[in-house]
Amino acid sequence: MKNIKNRLSICLALAVFAGCNSGQTTENNQQDTTATANGTDGWIFLFDGKSTAGWHTYLKDTVSAAWTAQDGELRFNPDVTTEQRGDIVTDNEYENFELELEWKISAGGNSGVIFGIHEDPKFNATYLTGIEMQVLDNIDAEDNKQENHLAGTLYDLIGSKEISQPKAVGEWNQARVRKQDGLITLWLNGVQTAEVKVGSSEWNEVLKASKFKDWEGFAQYAKGKIALQDHGNVVAYRNIRIKAL
Repeated sequence: MKNIKNRLSICLALAVFAGCNSGQTTENNQQDTTATANGTDGWIFLFDGKSTAGWHTYLKDTVSAAWTAQDGELRFNPDVTTEQRGDIVTDNEYENFELELEWKISAGGNSGVIFGIHEDPKFNATYLTGIEMQVLDNIDAEDNKQENHLAGTLYDLIGSKEISQPKAVGEWNQARVRKQDGLITLWLNGVQTAEVKVGSSEWNEVLKASKFKDWEGFAQYAKGKIALQDHGNVVAYRNIRIKAL
């Protein structure tokens, strides 16, 4: 019975996504066109709007079946076997950069944008080395009890409910990550949600208070890959672009 309920929940989430997209056909078609080429002023698109080129599932050679490119969106569908799931990461590594993207989460959903990832078999998950900007339905997701776990926060490190203001489920949110010489700054929908410099006294304080305080590889790599997280919920990303700083 539990499996049947889970499958019904996933189907409902996918139906909500489809319904939200129905009124955005023209907008998505316009975005698809711009996503097929590199942007201006140093911006490079990490997602071409029609394929998963430039990405692979963490510690694998290709992108798993759960991630698909459709209607200008990079979508995750958890309704596949575990072997066909997993976080996807960029083929390339980045050190000083500005990253922009849009995300849309399902009801009760959870995901994340993780950066500074050192892809190595001794680390079996992206979050063991990478730092995360949280993607969340603040209202109904299970992981909404701590303020620094809400949408747009620097996960388990910095954030508050006052500045975490995601749009309603089914609407697109604009996320921005800047990392330069260890200084990390996050924005969600134009509002700055976190800023801290890795290695500073403030960083050491928040790190000590977090779950990551004793993790050997966490935030230890200045240069790394960027991931979109499989947290078991339907999620979509689009207009993913990066600029070297």
